[in-house]
Amino acid sequence: MAISANRLELLQIADAVAREKSIDKQVVISAMEEAIQKAAKSRYGQENEIKAEIDPKTGETRLHRLRLVVEKVENESTEITLDEAQIRNPAAQTGDLIAEPLPPIDFGRIAAQAAKQVIFQKVRDAERERQYDEFKDRIGEIVHGIVKRVEYGNVIVDLGRGEAFVRRDELLPRETFRTGDRVRAYVFDVRRETRGPQIFLSRTHPQFMAKLFAQEVPEIYDGIIEIKSVARDPGSRAKIAVVSKDSSIDPVGACVGMRGSRVQAVVQELQGEKIDIIPWSLDPANFIVNSLAPAEVAKVVLDEDTRRIEVVVPDDQLSLAIGRRGQNVRLASQLTGWQIDILTEAEESERRQEQFRSRTNLFMTALDADETLAQLLASEGFGTVEEVAFIPAEELAEIQGIGEETAQELQARATDFLEKQNAALEAKRRELGVEDAMAEIEGLTPSMVVALGEGGIKTLDDLAGCASDDLTGWNESVNGERKHQAGLLESFGVGIEEANAIVMNARRAAGWIKDDEPAAPAEAAEA
Repeated sequence: MAISANRLELLQIADAVAREKSIDKQVVISAMEEAIQKAAKSRYGQENEIKAEIDPKTGETRLHRLRLVVEKVENESTEITLDEAQIRNPAAQTGDLIAEPLPPIDFGRIAAQAAKQVIFQKVRDAERERQYDEFKDRIGEIVHGIVKRVEYGNVIVDLGRGEAFVRRDELLPRETFRTGDRVRAYVFDVRRETRGPQIFLSRTHPQFMAKLFAQEVPEIYDGIIEIKSVARDPGSRAKIAVVSKDSSIDPVGACVGMRGSRVQAVVQELQGEKIDIIPWSLDPANFIVNSLAPAEVAKVVLDEDTRRIEVVVPDDQLSLAIGRRGQNVRLASQLTGWQIDILTEAEESERRQEQFRSRTNLFMTALDADETLAQLLASEGFGTVEEVAFIPAEELAEIQGIGEETAQELQARATDFLEKQNAALEAKRRELGVEDAMAEIEGLTPSMVVALGEGGIKTLDDLAGCASDDLTGWNESVNGERKHQAGLLESFGVGIEEANAIVMNARRAAGWIKDDEPAAPAEAAEA
């Protein structure tokens, strides 16, 4: 049977739209069916349940009115009795749908416009869904596109099968694009929104530089060299940590390339951004020392609980280690994940002497010891009266110049001092109005409880509502400068894990959570 011109044209239109929008042809045909159904309802009455079908091979359009088989008809437009239905189809049963053929309709101008709108909307929805499905799996990739337009500094990029968005703050400083320019960027987010999927690109993201290196360095692409971390001050300077899984391959040399060809290709793409390539190390001290290059480091002191490190540099290396406006140390901190404090050798020496003097004075006052004995305890590494009181007596007696009898006397005096101190702290706690239950929280010392009371934390609920940052301190940007805000227990050397444990213990004691209930991290308490 020959297919009429109109029917053939319908299929050709569906095929052309499917190809142009890169969607399934059946989606376009379904949209056409829905449009015809809408027009047919306008013709035969909105109360009718009408179904349109387009044969995907011949293009023939068929219209049917659907009626539900029931025992008692309440709405003749959508229901039919069982007797009537069995006349049309002897096998019909109650609950079945009976399809009654309807004559084809001629589209009027209004009906045609409505049908066109339905098709347009359905095709657009299908196109958006296709675009989202395609790009949601490409998060973390570099894409190429052509600048379509620039709006208020934001760049809209045509990716061929989608349109992406580069916010002004995701562009490199002093970087400008014009319509028609080619652009490479990193896909860092794809979101479903009411106006369609939004593809967000970035040229400042740290992983953009990592992916550029993967394109330029075959060893990274092949997995022989791994990029461990990246820190960037976009458009100015960056640090990248690399490690080789093959001991015969130098990771830094491979990333630099012959005469710097590989790294220069990345630098050019990033508008001249200076890049320090750092060898990664499993030992955090070595890694941090490497990350502070080109500065030379004399000594480091790590505190693994708080992930802080003190770096001592020669006096003439201080400005180099810190960098312009703190850039070098800031990038090194981002790269390693450690809080880095930089001191000169003179500052470190002065601080050690001050620490030694303060400890000596503490032991002279608390233990009623003479200056020589107090200095001996300080030089042996004792920092608090608690350490003297609770160290095994035989270990204290083994220190040259102390002996067994002196050790016993020192521990007796230390214990007596701590008892008096705790009594004073207990009185202070009550004076501040801190409830008794606070003193029973595991992980809190009497002096910590007083410090919390002075900070306004006086009940279990107050402590349970804290985030770990409230106890350990946090960093924030104020007028473009990064400043540290002290925590309530920061002076006691409380780390993140200890702070989390204290807050969780308070939440259990306050009845916020049960012992067998998985607890949310204390960091999320403010969210």
